Amino acid sequence: MAEREARTPEPITRLIEAFNRLPGIGPKSAQRLAYYVLRAPAAEAEGLAAALRDVKTRIQFCQTCLNITEGERCSYCSDPRRDQTVVCVVEEPLDILAIERTASFRGLYHVLHGVLNPMDGIGPDEIRIRELVERLKDGTVTEIIMATNQSLEGEATAMYIQRLVGPAGVRVTRLARGLPSGADLEYTDDLTLARALEGRQEI
Repeated sequence: MAEREARTPEPITRLIEAFNRLPGIGPKSAQRLAYYVLRAPAAEAEGLAAALRDVKTRIQFCQTCLNITEGERCSYCSDPRRDQTVVCVVEEPLDILAIERTASFRGLYHVLHGVLNPMDGIGPDEIRIRELVERLKDGTVTEIIMATNQSLEGEATAMYIQRLVGPAGVRVTRLARGLPSGADLEYTDDLTLARALEGRQEI
């Protein structure tokens, strides 16, 4: 008799596939996560499901800076004590948390949600550059700090934005070179990042 093919129940297969689509989660990790959820108490699994639903139903992008927020504007854009003339441009919302940990910056932010990468088909229209340009039209912003990661894509994005907004008279600076080449902002220690902010240079 032919050996029966082992079959995984369809709900588990779907959960494994869902975890496997997450960044940094390979097939083995996806399996471990799925079986952990299976063994977890019902309340824990339901809490995970509720957290996922809340993220999709309650979280949106700030109308001004495109950071994540529950309201129309994030806590930084809504804070009148912050310097309205300086905008720090970052790749992702996690980068804001890294900069805030330094307690060295009191301006506003703008989240691009990516960087230019022609090889992957990501041009200026695929990230939030247009919204940044719109913010500059009323003349309030006098300096943009480019805090994109020091990768080839991050550097190309910084130079593109400098060429785009420089003629309008807005000062465009870049984090100092104390940051390790190729390192992501979110993994940089607070002291190094604080010194990079203080030592920023004109592009």
